[in-house]
Order: sequence, then C-alpha cells, then structure tokens
Amino acid sequence: MSGPEQIPTGPLGTATRRIDGRAKVTGHARYPSDEPLHNAAYAHLVTSRIARGHIVRFHLEEARGLAGVLDILTFENIGHEAKPPKMMTGGGTTTTLQDNRIWHDGQIIAVVVANSFEIAREAAGRIRVDYDEESPSPTFDSPGVEAHIREAGEHKDYDVGDVDAALARAEVVVDEWYETPTQHHNAIELFTTTCAWDNGQLTIWEPSQFVYGLRGNVAQQIGVAPEQIRVISKFIGGAFGSKGGATARTAWIAIAARRINRPVKLVATRGQGFTIATYRAETRHHLQLAATKNGILDAVRHEGWEVTSRPSNYNVSGNETTARMYASPNVKTKVNVVHADRNTPGFMRAPPETPYMFPLECAMDELAHRIGCDPIELRRRNEPERDPVTGLPFSSRHLLRCFDEASERFGWAKREAKPRSMADGDWLVGWGCASAAYPANIAATAARVMLRPNGQARVEIAAHDIGTGAYTVAAIIAADKLGLDVGDVQVDLGDTRLPPASLAAGSSHTATISHAIGKACDELSERIIRAATTTNSGMFAGADPRALRLQQGRLVGPGGASEQLSDALKRLSPGALEAYAENIPTGLKPEALAQLYSGQPPMSRGHSRQDVTAYAFGAQFVEVRVHRRTCEIRVPRMVGAFACGTIVNPLTAYSQFMGGMIWGLGAALEEKTEIDPVAARYVNNNIAEYLIPVNADVCKVDVLMLPESDDDVNPLGIKGIGEIGIVGMNAAIANAVFHATGRRVRRLPIRIEDLL
Repeated sequence: MSGPEQIPTGPLGTATRRIDGRAKVTGHARYPSDEPLHNAAYAHLVTSRIARGHIVRFHLEEARGLAGVLDILTFENIGHEAKPPKMMTGGGTTTTLQDNRIWHDGQIIAVVVANSFEIAREAAGRIRVDYDEESPSPTFDSPGVEAHIREAGEHKDYDVGDVDAALARAEVVVDEWYETPTQHHNAIELFTTTCAWDNGQLTIWEPSQFVYGLRGNVAQQIGVAPEQIRVISKFIGGAFGSKGGATARTAWIAIAARRINRPVKLVATRGQGFTIATYRAETRHHLQLAATKNGILDAVRHEGWEVTSRPSNYNVSGNETTARMYASPNVKTKVNVVHADRNTPGFMRAPPETPYMFPLECAMDELAHRIGCDPIELRRRNEPERDPVTGLPFSSRHLLRCFDEASERFGWAKREAKPRSMADGDWLVGWGCASAAYPANIAATAARVMLRPNGQARVEIAAHDIGTGAYTVAAIIAADKLGLDVGDVQVDLGDTRLPPASLAAGSSHTATISHAIGKACDELSERIIRAATTTNSGMFAGADPRALRLQQGRLVGPGGASEQLSDALKRLSPGALEAYAENIPTGLKPEALAQLYSGQPPMSRGHSRQDVTAYAFGAQFVEVRVHRRTCEIRVPRMVGAFACGTIVNPLTAYSQFMGGMIWGLGAALEEKTEIDPVAARYVNNNIAEYLIPVNADVCKVDVLMLPESDDDVNPLGIKGIGEIGIVGMNAAIANAVFHATGRRVRRLPIRIEDLL
C-alpha cells in the first residue's frame, strides 16, 4: 500500500503523527471500561430469548441464592424508576424498563449485579423466564410487517418534472431492483458502561460519540437534571455510528449503582452487542433511469424501502444524494419504512450513501453497457452544472477530476469493454468503477484554549476521538493558529465538564471542532498582538498589528524582528491567557448551542449550507479476479481519488480513506447479518461467523487526495473524509464482477453461489 502524499503548508495540511499514538500503543490510553474504581460491582445482562410477546414470569430464586449476587433488576422492581431512552436521529433501542413487552430478540429484560463478573454471568445464566410468545415478523416479505411512506421531517423527497412521461418516451430504460443486507458494527471495543454515584452526582464512563447527548438522554430517563451527570469518554475503540445515541443499558446500570450504593461496571458480550445497540438495516431499491441512445439522462426515479423496529420510524433516506448526482430534468424519490420485530437500526458508516449509491452506480454501469459507452464517459455526459433538484450551485464539484486522476493511476485505458474478455490463466479479470459522494456538514460547538506562561497551549472541548485522530486535528489547528509546534499543544476531549461539541458523525466533526478552536486561537492571537503594539515600550510598540504574526513559538514583526512567545505573554494578565469561543455555522439558529448543552444535536449529521449544495466527491476503481471453476472472488487492487476540501492531516486522512475502501470491500463481498426467518434472531452474532475483510483479502489500496479549495463550504474549507471512502466501493466491485463474468448481481453481498 502506498503512503499519503505530503502537502506541505505548515502544521495545517502536513502529515502529522497522532499525539495520542504513544499512549495507545503502550496501553496508557484509558478507555471507559478501563476506569479503576474502588469496590466496584459487576453487571451482566439477561436478554430476551423471543422476538415478540410478553414476559409472564421471572424465575429468579436460583440466581438470587448464588453467593455474591447483590441485586437483580427487572421491570417489576425498577420499572417506575426510568423512562425509555429518547429516540435520537441516530436511531436508538426500543428496550424499556417499564413493562413486560418484548419488541425484539435480545432485548434487555434483566440485569444481575454481583461482586465479580464471573458470579454475575453465572447468575444470569440461572435465570429462567416464562413468555407469552407471538409469531414474529423479521424482515421484508414476512407476514405481519407494516410498511408506510416515510414521514415528512429532516429528510426530503423530490419530485421534479414528469418522470413517468420521460420513462414512456425514453430510447433506453434501466428498470431494476437492488438489495443491501443487514450489517452490524463489530468494533474492537465492546459496548460498556460504568456508573458511580457520589452525593447525588452520577458519573458515567461509556464509549460515546456524543457525551452531551448521552448526558441529556440519561438525565431524561432517570429524572435528574443534566448538571447532575458527568459523562467521560476519552478514547473510543471504534464506533462507526453505533455509539452515537443513547441505549437502554446506561439507565439500567445507573439505577443499579444507585440501588447498591457502589460503582457498577458492565461489559456486554459480543453477541449482546448485536441487539442492545444499533446496526445498518437491510434495504431494497427500485431504480429507474430514462436516457437517450447516447446515454443522456432524461429521468431518475429512486424508491427505497428500509427495515426498522415496530415503534420507531428511523430511516436514512440516501436518495437525497442519488437525486443530485447526475444531470436530469426529471427526478422523483420516495422512501418507505417497513416495521418489523427487530431492534431499532441506526447510523453505520456513511449511513444513507452506502446502501443508496449502490443501486444508482450499478444502474449507471448497466446503462453504459447497454449503449456501448465507457462508464467514465457516461458520467461525463451527465455531469450537472447545478444541483438538479434545487437549482443551487455546487460549492465545488470535482467528480470528473477524480475520475481522471484515478483512472490514469489505475490504467483504465487498457480495459477491454466486453465482459469476460480479460483473463489471467484460470482467473477472469474484471475492472469496475463508481462515483462516491458525501455531504459536507458542520455543527454548532464551543471550545476553550489556554496559553501557559511558557508559551505552550491547552485545548479543551467535549469532542470525541472515535479512532479517527481528533486529538491530533485539534492540536494541528491550535498549533497552526498560534504558531506553535504540535508537540506544544495539549488536548483534552471527551468529558461533559468541557465546552460542548456535537455528535461525532456524518464527517462533520473535524470541520465542527476546527472552527471553534480556530476562533478561540484567533482571539488569543489578537490579544497578544494588541498588547505588543499598544504598550509604551518594546520592539513592537506602535507597530501596525497587521504586520505581526505568531510563528515557530515567537511573535514576529516587520523585518524579521521577533521575540519569544513566552516574553510576549508577560504583557497579558492571567485571565487574558484563556479564550472561550462558540461557533454556530451560518444557517443555524442561536439556540443550536443551547440544544447541545441539553443533549440534543441540531441535526443528525450536522448542518449544510442552504445557499449552495456542498458535497465531497470521489471516484473509485477496482480490479476483481473470479476463478473460472470455483467462482472464488479476489480483489487484488483498489484505487480511490477524493476531492474533499482542506485536508487537515494527510497521515490520518489517508488511513480514513483506506479504511473506508476496505470496509466497502467487506460490504460488497462479505458482510451480512443472517436472520432466522422464523425466530427473528441473528444467527451469526460473533466475529467468527460474521465475515469482515482480513489481511489476506486486501492487497493493494491506492489513495489519491486531490487538492481542493472551497471557501463556500465553511471558512476553513473542511469537508470531512471519514465516510466517503466506503460509499462507491460496493458498486465498483459489483460492476467489476459483471465485467469479469458477464453476470449482474444486484443483491449484496456477492457470494460464490451468485456466480455458479
């Protein structure tokens, strides 16, 4: 795998090692379940063995008689103490503590608390439950599922022009159905919660992508003021969306700790993580394209179906992106929500775009094949000048540039267009490509930056490092603004005692925290320069403030005159060495920050500009090899080119792009949560049988980061990169499989049996 290309522009844009890297590789980084607590008790969950019905009776006697068991919580003894978790835009669980209703298999129905983990686990295994079981409806086509059109709200449906008329008169029509499967997060760090009370104050240690949201939700659940709760989540061992919302487990553990007056620690099992948290729901798509014989699009219709739980209307609605990918005078979109007896889905890396771009990019490849056009040329012919559904200009759009750069690196010009025309011995060779896109978001946030008398800085913000390098990003921004080395900046994240940050999701976090940190640093810089130029003595007395700058730990003026930053700071009072800044992006109301304090994110994925259409774009290319006899599929190389605005740290950015592309490989060929069609139970709820890519599956991954300046998206031009890497990969691989074999597979994942 080739490494990231250097973009030398000072700290901002220079490949920088993670400032938290040493702590992570030496074991000094403390994850939530690592918190050492005196006299802690341990919890183990008891989950439902049925998917629909009611609890008739608990048999707890044997469990209670086990030495070391401290408490057993059920709805019968604590149902009055908590409300169900509030449904956030990122999904949530349907588990409640209030009654005997069973909504899905694996629902939390009891918690055993004991002096040790082993005793709690043993006691949980001795609990028997009598159920009044009803026949469940697991998924699409199951008897008893309920479907309805998505309710109006955050997401939009588009109806531009007359799609039916365009389809009727079209010279070429692509009219196909596509499917994507259920997929589950399998982060290395399990779903854990530790709770401790002290004089009416609750501290929660839990991996979270939104500590203020978790605080607000738990406060609402257990009926206390948010100020009585502190949430700490300094490091997160993988999240990908699954740790963005509140689940029912936190309130259970908080109540358990209050009942026994001891800290309580829960580490759920890997299998329980499949049902006590969120996942990517299965989807279906009806995609229709109307085009001329030259491939000029006249209509795009995209209707989707998404599975959710009985009580939730959660949906991701990715056809807001597919509707604006290509120029078309007629566009219509629609989303249907299908209620089944399942736990509620939620965010999973590129939640809307990963399932919804798959049908569009496959359909574009099908259209190209039908008319005998190169897939890149087809996209070139349908490149829009403005947003097709709103008419707004794009803040920037370099999709075709991405295709040009990536295709050259990949060697696309050597591709033979006819399916099954390329081979290497017993292996059929296929080349495929697809577009990637992801909206550029930013949210409200606040930050505090402090300078020490020695010239070092400290950044405080309740942001979240979910493994993406947020600590280093914060340090880079402060170092760039204050003229320091990154090593001279200390960063504190993941604590509700710090200024609030929004949800770490939707590729919005870097843009969000960078602007707040930058504003605080700008204020400090102005104070330093003002003090230096307004004093009666010193080398800069009376100088033009615009001629001064902070650079390499010094205050530098005209002619190269300079002094140590530590000397410049002596002119400021101690109180002036600290700056607090709030950043509320254009288009958001002032109360957006107040929403954060109360634990309500202004939007699920952040906020986009309303006067332009702001997206990051990419082009992804894949080579697959399919064995003639066994139909085994291999992916020897992948190339992705991305235009994603300002790249704050090329080193961690490269890892994000590469990781997304590898995840996309898994989404295309391996990942699928298998569901028992009778019991509505996940049957491969472990990482022995839940397939994900391993080293043997990944050969060459080539990432190109195209320089892109976009002042319209936000002042620093940051678009976010954490999710776009996965978006086009599943379609690119499916298109490559078709090119290799001549067989079009429209349902993921693509398995050997699909090619036999």
